Amino acid sequence: MTLTTEQQAEQRDLLYSLLGDLPPRDREVSAKFLGEEDCGSYVLERLLLELNGVEPVPAYFTRPVDAKEPFPVVLFNHSHGGNYTIGKDELIRGREYLQDPPYAQALAEQGWGALAIDAWNFGERRGRTESELFKELLWRGQVLWGLMVYDSLKAIDYLLTRPDVDGGRIATLGMSMGSTMAWWVAALDPRVKVCIDICCLTDFEALIETRGLDGHGIYYYVPGLLKHFSTASINALIAPRPHLSLAGNYDRLTPPKGLDRVDEALKEVYREMGAPEAWRLVRYNTGHFETAAMRCEVLQFLKDWL
Repeated sequence: MTLTTEQQAEQRDLLYSLLGDLPPRDREVSAKFLGEEDCGSYVLERLLLELNGVEPVPAYFTRPVDAKEPFPVVLFNHSHGGNYTIGKDELIRGREYLQDPPYAQALAEQGWGALAIDAWNFGERRGRTESELFKELLWRGQVLWGLMVYDSLKAIDYLLTRPDVDGGRIATLGMSMGSTMAWWVAALDPRVKVCIDICCLTDFEALIETRGLDGHGIYYYVPGLLKHFSTASINALIAPRPHLSLAGNYDRLTPPKGLDRVDEALKEVYREMGAPEAWRLVRYNTGHFETAAMRCEVLQFLKDWL
């Protein structure tokens, strides 16, 4: 059953409430400018953001050199990959499972800016193990994924303070952990106009059925989530906004039967909301990586909808 706007808002509040004790949602954000660098098609700004009141958040903002201001911006969510040293550098340097060029360049060449932050425990915020941080937070009534999502939501608050950003044209995308972040953030925040997730639209029950829980880091698990939500019901909160999902049929993190379930549910939701063309799941006979065809789909979807 399709939810009304009011019911969607209630479900967002419920979903957010499962993310543990978080800083106030309405706290002010600020940024310290650390420097910038000419990277050809874009200017790279190095920033230190004040988002959560607990610890500063290192960030990159890329400004396309030829774009007319204000320009659309993509909140780029970095992946996990078991490498805690990379973090936001994935935006400008890429990863072995992402296509070239890195997304900073690919987006800038289309006139789009980008923002990437170091998630908790990654990049310049590393220094503890993931399990150590998860256990400490659990004792304190906090959820690691909740703090990660909170920072991403506040990053959108920051974007809206910039006069060079078109606040009505904000998208979010990511691969793997960044994919999951993309659909959680889009589900929780209607200010996100376009959502693109790459290789991590994971149906929770299918993951349990295939005994794939250990494929995801401990950061991924939110206490009590399955009492209230399925993967499909979270993603339904994005509708009718444009949502592209790209998946590999051989990817163990996204069991095929789970993809079938989510696709069927979201097709019905988008159809009932009068926007069947705004939901698109494209599957490939590949594993957990971005293919050249996927990159083409991403850029075309942004051109069509952003």
